[in-house]
Amino acid sequence: MLRAAVFAAAGALAAYTVERRIAQHNQAPAQTKPAAAAQQIRQAMAPKNSAFVFIKPHAVTPKVEDLVSSTLAAKGITILKQGKITSEDIDSKKLIDQHYYAIASKATILKPNELNVPADKFKAQFGLDWQEALDAGKVFNAMDACEKLGLTAEQLDGEWAKAKKAKKMVKFGGGFYCGLLEVEGKEPIYSFNGFFMQMRTKFTAPGLNIHYYVVEWEPEACSWADFRGKVLGPTDPAEAPADSLRGIINADWEALGLKDAPNVGDNGVHASASPFEALAERMNWLGVELKDDAFGAALLEAGVPEKYIKDGSVDPQVKQEDGSMGSLFDALEDQDSADCLATLKKLSAL
Repeated sequence: MLRAAVFAAAGALAAYTVERRIAQHNQAPAQTKPAAAAQQIRQAMAPKNSAFVFIKPHAVTPKVEDLVSSTLAAKGITILKQGKITSEDIDSKKLIDQHYYAIASKATILKPNELNVPADKFKAQFGLDWQEALDAGKVFNAMDACEKLGLTAEQLDGEWAKAKKAKKMVKFGGGFYCGLLEVEGKEPIYSFNGFFMQMRTKFTAPGLNIHYYVVEWEPEACSWADFRGKVLGPTDPAEAPADSLRGIINADWEALGLKDAPNVGDNGVHASASPFEALAERMNWLGVELKDDAFGAALLEAGVPEKYIKDGSVDPQVKQEDGSMGSLFDALEDQDSADCLATLKKLSAL
């Protein structure tokens, strides 16, 4: 109840601020309203930058938790809320599946008949009509493939690697693969994104958890690009600045209590790539209502349709300003809250 009240208050405050600033703008003398004033209004409508950060299960130790808290504070980033989410909840609520929706939707969330499979590519690779394979019950998502074949996530990952090596795999699009799995003593089946199950296990194995932080800061003090590049550090921890979170964890992993050295996948800490991605992550991981989130409330107040926001939370392909189709998350990456709000308003109107 307290969590809901906190986020509700933040959302209400954001909506009130937007309304008040717009009213002040409308009452201002005409000579103050050209380009400079428009920029001020755009910035006034947006709340502070706010990201969702979590320590990945492989790096959740008391020393890493202390490191993240102290580093964020030293960089002028305020922690609004923190806590833990257990692997049992991550598994049962499919939180990691939603987090990696573009990949996981094919592996765990949707059934084969719900996927938009390019029938021509399927037949070209496997010599079988897609509909025929579907009707024959030979196609499974990765989660169901584990059950059908009696495999663990690790074993499925091994079979997936075999299919890839044997060139019995086809790429339908970004993060969308299909492989022919031929396990000894079993009927061959076709499956999608089999690699995801092992990746998923790193979050859902019994006894694990993530430690999360909801943080905020003034865009003028730290751009979103610097937050990711300098405070968090790049995806490959070996390339991270020495004083960034990923850089420190990479250098001091043994002293911090990690069992293995970090790598590109197990790089210690995750953080949102944009204010919109942060909103999507708060709604997913914390169950925050759109209207109760400060950035969500600002989007609604700015006229971005609720459906566009909710549909956009899984990173769909959307129409871009140049008329092409592309990832919504990519279009917003590293933008501060005011720019992100303005971009979403433009894109949602296309």
